[in-house]
Amino acid sequence: MSEALKGGAAALVLVATAACGGTAADKPTAAVAQIELPEITVTDAELEGNPFRAEWSGPYGVPPFAEIQTAHFKPAILKGILEARAEVQAIVDNTEAPTFQNTILAYERTGQSLAKVMGVFGNLSSTDTNPEIQALEAEIYPMLSTERDAVTFNPKMFARVKAVYDQKDRLGLDEQDARLLELTHRNFIRAGAGLSPDVQAEVSRINAELSGLTTQYGQNLLAASKGFKLVVTDEARLGGLSADFKNALDADGNKTWEIGLDRPVFEGFMTNAEDPELRQQLFDGYRLRSSTGEFDNNPLILKIAQLRAKRAELMGYKSHAHYVIENRMAKTPEAAIEFLGKVLEPALKRAAEEQADMEKLAGRPITGSDWWHYAEKVRADKYAFDESQLRPYFQLDNVRDGAFEVAERLFNITLEPIEVAGWHPTVEAFDVKDNATGEHLGLFMIDMFSRDSKRGGAWMSGYREASAIDGKVIRPIITNNMNLVPPAEGQPALMDYNGVETLFHEFGHGLHGLLTTIRYPSFSGTFGGPDYVEFPAQVMEHWAGEPIVLAEFARHHKTGEVIPQALIDKMNKAATFNQGFKTTEYIAASLIDLHWHMLTAEEAAAITDARAFEKSILEKYKIPETIEPRYRSTYFSHIFDGGYSAGYYSYLWAEILDADGFDAFKQSGDIYNPELAAKLKKWVYESGGLRETDELYRNFRGSDPGIEPLLRNRGFAEPAPAEG
Repeated sequence: MSEALKGGAAALVLVATAACGGTAADKPTAAVAQIELPEITVTDAELEGNPFRAEWSGPYGVPPFAEIQTAHFKPAILKGILEARAEVQAIVDNTEAPTFQNTILAYERTGQSLAKVMGVFGNLSSTDTNPEIQALEAEIYPMLSTERDAVTFNPKMFARVKAVYDQKDRLGLDEQDARLLELTHRNFIRAGAGLSPDVQAEVSRINAELSGLTTQYGQNLLAASKGFKLVVTDEARLGGLSADFKNALDADGNKTWEIGLDRPVFEGFMTNAEDPELRQQLFDGYRLRSSTGEFDNNPLILKIAQLRAKRAELMGYKSHAHYVIENRMAKTPEAAIEFLGKVLEPALKRAAEEQADMEKLAGRPITGSDWWHYAEKVRADKYAFDESQLRPYFQLDNVRDGAFEVAERLFNITLEPIEVAGWHPTVEAFDVKDNATGEHLGLFMIDMFSRDSKRGGAWMSGYREASAIDGKVIRPIITNNMNLVPPAEGQPALMDYNGVETLFHEFGHGLHGLLTTIRYPSFSGTFGGPDYVEFPAQVMEHWAGEPIVLAEFARHHKTGEVIPQALIDKMNKAATFNQGFKTTEYIAASLIDLHWHMLTAEEAAAITDARAFEKSILEKYKIPETIEPRYRSTYFSHIFDGGYSAGYYSYLWAEILDADGFDAFKQSGDIYNPELAAKLKKWVYESGGLRETDELYRNFRGSDPGIEPLLRNRGFAEPAPAEG
């Protein structure tokens, strides 16, 4: 999940990590001279007809995608930067004593025109990129990093923020105002506002360099991923693949099947294809992406790790991981590793049992490229269950409607399909309304299919954040993105169960952005570190597999028959199958992430071989060679081109919350328990960053979470006693 770009003051604070005009007289003044800013010139002629400089009068304030051209971005961004500079300068130059209104609230209002254009640019660079956009990314993001630092390291600006913060207990602020003050001050401190000027200058230089390096990393990965195609021209070699899967790989119907590296395609092929040579070729193509040649990410990884470690040292931290995790639920990287170890131990034991079962069936030792294939054969043998039996019942439109139905019943909302032009012809839009009041809560847009211009994976983002400053209510525009294989013409879009869970997961993120009641963009919607922000997404996955929910949306795409209960029972009995592998591959990647980012500056500088370092980590934790980490460093975009550095462990940490949270519904005997649903809505989906994340969870659940439900769900502990 990629968090949406946040507006207001956060446009400069977060824009460089979100992917997530004036005249020559507009030069930096003495107040921002500590960070040398480039002179920017934007003429009226360059901005003439630019859609980003106009009010968007279309339905729901959706960007006019048909009017937006790549050439519009740069002048609009530059003009937005100049306006943000002037807005900050006005705060700094204010001769009145600092107050909440003239400093904190004024800062929250800054950067709105920049946020407007960056909301579109950041999203389109992920969903419909081109060489011009990629070149602009490399130019703009380092520039925005420097602009952000110029604000953070402006001593007069920080002095005003601190002056207001120091009198916080005497200001009579309501809860949201007080939280905005607290977080604004915290963000300045953590960004280095209290450092000496020479250290600030070095941190700013590192920030700008990192911005360029991480952008290049992502572009390399996209090019390497989309550039790989395993081409098969002999259909006889595609034994084991279903007809609809083959049809999707041969979209042109010319009897040439192209297998790419999108995760749903990769796992589907590795699971079902009988040809071991083709499986090995695809396996190597997947795990060796961006490891050699023109798009080699190894040198970038080393440099990114070194710069992050150096920056952490300059800011007074032992490592980047210690800095990142300080304000998250784990508090320290050591605690995160201790937690992972508690789950890794039973996972490795189970994985060894799984491997023994597969080798017994195969009659030989298995390799990494064999695991998915023979795991499916063992599942069929043990549980008489073939996951491909599920696909006919999981048609995309029905699954989507099933997720909507769950949200409507839990949170008393409605999602109505509407006609709104999106950024691609396949995009669909939905008006989200509160059933009790009829109030418009937000616009939800979905982009489900892969294409060459779109990055891999699945994520939630947004074109506009929710806010309600000065009584002006602005509701969000939220998106979900997946990379399903486009079906052949005239064929339905069918999903495997992993895809079903992913759709529910991303919709959970979407709800977190849509339902927020926070009036300040800085902490509305999907606020919080990954160890918490994944909870609202992951908890939604639990509803996907409940029999009464499946009965609503799992219908055969040809006959309309509801999925048989016997098939659901088989699926549930097999639910913990292969969890040793799945848990180990995930934890292996999490450990790679943490160890890259626990390096001191001296340790990072001494590493010259990224692959060797990665191998040493896997050997340290006894990860079997047959289990490939879910991500290797060269294609680990979460941590080298996203916001999850030193935080990939968070998905499992958040599983403590989602397993424990859904367990409350199960123990109540009603998965739509209205009292619990109301608390979940109020304290999780509506509350953004109103309070610290552990407090928000306790307000919903009534207690701290326990790890037992997580271990039970993964089959590593005894099942809970039956209800009644």
